Amino acid sequence: MARGALAAALTPLLTAFRTPRSANDDGASFDRVHRGRRIRGTRDADGHWHITLDGRPLHLMRRADGTWLSMVDHYCSYPAPLDAARAAVDALAPGEQLRGGGHGVRA
Repeated sequence: MARGALAAALTPLLTAFRTPRSANDDGASFDRVHRGRRIRGTRDADGHWHITLDGRPLHLMRRADGTWLSMVDHYCSYPAPLDAARAAVDALAPGEQLRGGGHGVRA
């Protein structure tokens, strides 16, 4: 019972520190900062996303079910490109940059 009360008391505090998700991340572009990292995304005329983390390319792939995954966090899929980019930031260690070639694969 005490755990439930503690969780209920901490939920508003923890929610305040969470990065909000945009309702429309599938627009034409976004430019956000997440955990001190700049995430920029633009969609070209063919509908392909070009995402960068701190100016370095982040490769995203669209799955058959319409979700997205990145080469940094390729075990989970996310509903929108910005969500996948945020997860990539979360998977990188503090100060770690994407590796050359824009893949940044972490096995």
